[in-house]
Amino acid sequence: MKLSLAIVAFALAIPSASYAQDSTAVSNGEYPNTFSSGSANVTPFTNQSKRFNDWSISAGVGVPLIQSGDLTSIKNGNGKNLFGYSAYVSIDKAITHAFGINLQYDRGETRQGWFNTKNAAPDASAVGARTQYDAISILGDINFSNLLRRVDNHSPYRWALHGYAGIGTIAYRAYQKDGNNRQSLVTEIKPFQLGSMFMQAGTGLKFKVNRRIDIEGRLMYVVTGDDEFDGGGDKYSAINKREEQVSDNFFNATLGVSFKLGKHESHLMWHDPLQEIYYKLDVLANKNQDVEVCKKGDADNDGVCDDWDRQLDTPAGARVDGAGVALDTDLDGVIDLYDKCVTVPGPVENNGCPIAKKDNKETAVEVERALKDIYFNFNKATIRPESNEKLDLAASIIKENGGNYLLTGHTDIKGNAAYNLRLSKERAAAAVGALESRGINQNVLKSRGVGSAEAVIPASASDAERMADRKVTVRFIETSEWDAIKKKDYEDAPVKKAVKKVPAKKKKK
Repeated sequence: MKLSLAIVAFALAIPSASYAQDSTAVSNGEYPNTFSSGSANVTPFTNQSKRFNDWSISAGVGVPLIQSGDLTSIKNGNGKNLFGYSAYVSIDKAITHAFGINLQYDRGETRQGWFNTKNAAPDASAVGARTQYDAISILGDINFSNLLRRVDNHSPYRWALHGYAGIGTIAYRAYQKDGNNRQSLVTEIKPFQLGSMFMQAGTGLKFKVNRRIDIEGRLMYVVTGDDEFDGGGDKYSAINKREEQVSDNFFNATLGVSFKLGKHESHLMWHDPLQEIYYKLDVLANKNQDVEVCKKGDADNDGVCDDWDRQLDTPAGARVDGAGVALDTDLDGVIDLYDKCVTVPGPVENNGCPIAKKDNKETAVEVERALKDIYFNFNKATIRPESNEKLDLAASIIKENGGNYLLTGHTDIKGNAAYNLRLSKERAAAAVGALESRGINQNVLKSRGVGSAEAVIPASASDAERMADRKVTVRFIETSEWDAIKKKDYEDAPVKKAVKKVPAKKKKK
């Protein structure tokens, strides 16, 4: 009967496999058909289309305890537990988010009987044993956390409960030590033989440290399928014996670490696709169905969407126009938020308020103070470069306050009076020219020179003392007097034309 059912199942499987179609059959835009996944929007599943890592390497160490055997590790007549050691390494492949396959190698040693074989026998009737084993197995890995996780659980996913079960081949060497402290090899089984098949199953609790590392604690139950694994039995020990065909089994508690391989951010076993689907549905359900106006948002929170905001960094609290530009009512370069005089233009340095003009006479005093320290080349009207800063200051004062000003040049009393007069006129005119080159209107400055006529320091005084008479004074001129004053009070000396010399004629001899 069983053979007949197997034949029928095989016969049905062959045509199913032959006509099975990949879901990419409809990727050419055709309407989904019987052999497709039911969706026209499908693509081939390749390494490039993967979103998650699915390979990892695991390793761990633990303690094996024989529980079912002629000689056990758990309080076998002496009230003590005999601990062995174990280690494992595995290559893990996640097939789906809830199932994987592990190729695992185990190595260890169990200790069982009345005493530890490392110690002397307590009496002549005591029996101790140890078993060294190597095992290779294929384990199925079920992620119960992904299977049982609620779809409305949005808490961080850091813990996962796994179940393991599989078969493999085990090789071992069992040693027994008797009451006379004689230790001998009693059983040896080679791997990859029919009698070396074993099974193991258990559970593990994983904790995700980060995207690359997991820590796991496991408790596995190993069914060796052999009554002589423990080194005891009817033909070895008359003290501890059970029936033949009773498997010697042991628990193996381990603590291990897994290293997840791959370029992606997350591992497949840590991803719950059902939760992702429900999360997206929740987002759509809670999303405002109104027309989305601001696709790019409003970075500066000025009420104007970034899609057409011409000023994306508007200060908080500033009023803006329809283009998102901060308002500047008086167009003085200071936005209304910072402008202390919103309707009256003023410079930035005065918070957008106009600077009150000073009295013109006071301005003349400030200009004269600035021109006090300008320097000329010796016996010339050429202004020296170190005077530029003072000239800049004088020009800015005049620009700021306006007015018409007369610059008067003075010299000390020493020297020829006519020469001094000419020099003072030229130097005053040079000062006017220097200020006009700095943007002063040519109609607001005029010059004159008085030479040594107003000098007060005697010629016998030192040069340093006479410097007080070498100066340029500034006076504000009312509009009514301004037109009567010349631009400057001297005429430039005419340029003399060069006279061409005629060579003298040679006398005839």
